[in-house]
Amino acid sequence: PGTKYCVTRQWPLPREQVKAIDDFFESRRKAGQVRESKSPHSAPTFCVKKAQGGWRIVHAYNKLNDATVPAQTPIPRKDVIIDSMALSTIFSALDLRDGFYQILMRESDIPLTAVSTPSGMLWEWLVMPQGLKNAPATFNRCVTHLLRSVRDFAPSYFDDVFIHSRAVDGKSEVEMHKEHLRRLFALMLKHKL
Repeated sequence: PGTKYCVTRQWPLPREQVKAIDDFFESRRKAGQVRESKSPHSAPTFCVKKAQGGWRIVHAYNKLNDATVPAQTPIPRKDVIIDSMALSTIFSALDLRDGFYQILMRESDIPLTAVSTPSGMLWEWLVMPQGLKNAPATFNRCVTHLLRSVRDFAPSYFDDVFIHSRAVDGKSEVEMHKEHLRRLFALMLKHKL
């Protein structure tokens, strides 16, 4: 509210990080997830070292996030999810890889996602980037909505889905679990998760 443009100047980074950022954006461009931008908005890009090596590319969306009205989306309670699995005897867990990148940005919001790079490029995201204030809530709301028909045996917590089963109606726990996995995978294919 009251903010016209959200601009933070890009700061210099070591050559190794600049290359990692350029390579990252080239791969995202090829995947159709970003495009070059002429937006009046701009957030800087930088790197954080991953524990297992390599770089995590992040954006400093501080000004945009300060101007964003927070989403009022309930976050699932871990204790409720765990309680729902109490009677089950077989479990699987799935991680929705690059989860945020599976959600398309609304066309009118794309310019707000513009990010600069140390090499002088300005990119904007066509999919939801990490770092936006409401991204976790938006992603969680989307996954919860898409998977609601299987939530009795496959509750989700952000990008994690927990499948749990037990023997029912003469079917073994393994048979039930295979059935639950098939139903979940069919739903994920349908919604391109």
